[in-house]
Order: sequence, then C-alpha cells, then structure tokens
Amino acid sequence: MTTTPTMPHRLWRNTRYVTWLVSDTSKGLASALFGFAVPLLALIVTNDPAQAGIIAGAGMIARLLLTLVGGILADRHRRIVLMLVGSLLGVALAGAFTLLALSGALTFATLLVIDVLLAARSGLFDVAGESALKEIVPDDAMGRAQAANQGRDAALQLAGGPLGGLLLGVGGWLVGAVMTLAHLVAAVTAGLLGRQARRAGVADTGAADDADDDAPAVRPHAGRELREGFTWLLSRPDLGGVMLIMTIINLGFNAAITTVVYALQQAGHSELLIGTISAAIGAVMLVGAVVAPLLVPRIPAGLLTIGGLAVVAMGAIVLSFVSAPWAVAVALGASVFLVPALNAGMMGYFMVATPSRLLGRANSAIGILAMGAMPLAPLIAGFGLAWVGRQGTLLLCAALCVVAAALAIGNHALRSLPVEAQWAAHARQFGTD
Repeated sequence: MTTTPTMPHRLWRNTRYVTWLVSDTSKGLASALFGFAVPLLALIVTNDPAQAGIIAGAGMIARLLLTLVGGILADRHRRIVLMLVGSLLGVALAGAFTLLALSGALTFATLLVIDVLLAARSGLFDVAGESALKEIVPDDAMGRAQAANQGRDAALQLAGGPLGGLLLGVGGWLVGAVMTLAHLVAAVTAGLLGRQARRAGVADTGAADDADDDAPAVRPHAGRELREGFTWLLSRPDLGGVMLIMTIINLGFNAAITTVVYALQQAGHSELLIGTISAAIGAVMLVGAVVAPLLVPRIPAGLLTIGGLAVVAMGAIVLSFVSAPWAVAVALGASVFLVPALNAGMMGYFMVATPSRLLGRANSAIGILAMGAMPLAPLIAGFGLAWVGRQGTLLLCAALCVVAAALAIGNHALRSLPVEAQWAAHARQFGTD
C-alpha cells in the first residue's frame, strides 16, 4: 500500500482566508488612522501632553476591560456574526466622530468619549475576528497565516502614518470619513464570509456549538467561563510564563514610541513628518514580515523571541540619546525589524496550542496579561515629558525593555519553544484540553 504525501495548504487559494483578511485589514486601517490621529488631535486641542496621555490611557483601559467580555462572547456566539456586528458599530461611531469634527466640536471631553467608545468596540468584537481564523486556516498553515498578518500590519503601519498625516492636514473630519468607509468595507466582507461558510457547509461556531447536542442545557456563567480561560493559559508552562515578559516589553517600547511622537509634536514638527517616521517603521516591519516566513520554519520560536526582544531593548536605549527625526526613524526601524517574526512565532504557536472552544477567552486572557500595563504607556509619556523631559522618560522606557529581555533570556519555557514544524507535538506535551 502506498501513500500520497499531503500537499501543503495553499493559503492564498483559501477564499475564506482572503475574505477574512480583507475584512480584518479594513478594520485595522480604521484603527490605525484613529490611533494616529487621536494623540495629535488631543495635543492640538489641549496643547497639553498630560491631557493627551489621559485620553489615550482611558481608551486603552476601556479596550482591555471589554476584551474580557469579548472573549466570552467569542466562545459563546458565532464569531463571524460578531465580526459583522462590530464593523457596523464601527461605522456608526466613526460617522459620529466625523460629524463632531465637521461641527468643530472636538474638545478634550468629546475626544475622550469617542476614544473610549471606539476602544470599547474593539475590545468587545476584535477577539471574535482573531479567533475565527482557527476555523478558517488549518494548523499546518497557521505560521504562514500569522506571518501574512504581520505583513498586513506592517503595510498598515507604512500607509497609516502618511495617510493619517495627509488626512489630518485637511481636517479631522476626513480621518473620520475614511474610517467610516473602512468599517463599511469590513462589514460587507464579514457578511460575505458568513455566506461563504454557509455555502461550504462550514460551521461558524463558538464554544457552545462544540457541546454535545444530547447534553442537558446549562446556563453559562460568565465568571466561571472567564476563569477557565485564564486558568488554562496560566497552567500552561509553555505559554503562561511568557506573559509577564510581554507585559513589560509592551509597556516599555510603546511608552518610548508615544514619548517620541509627543516630543516631536511639541518641538513643532508637522503631522506629515511624524506620519513619515511612522511609515519608516512600517517599511522596516514590512521587510521583516517578508523575512518572517523564512525565519519561523528554521529558527526555534523561543530563540527568535529572545533575539527580537534584545534588539528592541537596544533600540530603546539608542532612542534616549538621539533626537533628530531621521535618527529617531533609524533607531525605531532597527528596533522593530524582528518583531514580525517574533509575533508570527508566538501567535502561531498559541493558535496551534489552544483548543477552539477556549480560543476566545484564551485570546482575551493573553491580551490582558500581555498588554495589561499598556494604558500606562501614554501616561508615562505625557507626565514624563512634563516632569523629567524627553531623555529621562526614554531612559525609563529603555530600562523596562532591558528588564524584559533579561527575563526572556532566563525563562526556560520560552527558550524551549521549537521551530514551526514541531509546534503541535511540543504543545501536546502539556495537553490541549
């Protein structure tokens, strides 16, 4: 008896994945534009980095808190339907922002409210989109799918800065109009994705749909469901121990980037220049994303992660000693070169290791644990610039990045993560239920 080798999954011939990618990319463009515009609009309106930091920090807190609810929703309900509902809500909120900007009603209070509402939308519904990917892409293509997503994110970073700067140069209303259009495209393609699933006879399921049909109905308990996601993640030696490291590095590096943006604006540089620096970072990340599919199958995920964190830490140190815009762009670009490969490796392994019934809650748990300190980043930047100046704030950010890199080097579970082909076998050592 002979066997025929299984052909690798051809990701770009997977119509459902391509449709999902268009929907998720459109939503990501809207988020990138708003994330770029809000800090600058806040600085323009208030001329106060501390108030700008409060607005950005409040939005991050709202997103983190609502992500907990979003994880439960993603495991209880149809994930593609949640993608559609979230995109339609995005259309409404972006439209409201456009009207506020057109009427000249953007103030500290209105920016705070709209930022919190849009962030809450992301927290409630973005987890469903991320979790739906496991039902669309098989495990043997997950690493490539994550690398493609990293390339998409880099392209958004590349386009989002200059585009946001150009739109903001015309007026905040134009940023809102493009955001509204992007959310509308995301809604249309999410609806199309649901139709494709129905035609193919593929179930769009959450955890509740995986249950035995003959089992007695049990009313879900949100607290118990949420604890299950955190308990599962923290009980995994291959995943739980890495979260503290991710929390520290995310806080340190994002605070450094925010400090640089605030400092450039306060120094009188134009929104277009700041957007161009953001584009330079995106260009390097795009190159890194092109390289990522070559690195992930060949270099153990643990080694790739440690190397990427070390490069980020070194870049943060350099940032504290340079201030010219071109030097800032070079330092930031060098810092993020390995980030796409790092993210593709860690998120690809996470998606393979996590059972579908827990994926929404595990996604929200990993988001909370890895990014729980992120709301402090704009506060560190805003108050740091006011109290200790640019260099002092950036040195604090660099110290956080160095601590994260040192912890990564000393973490045995992280060092043990293998190359892509061995992810499934490695994950089975710890159980998948």
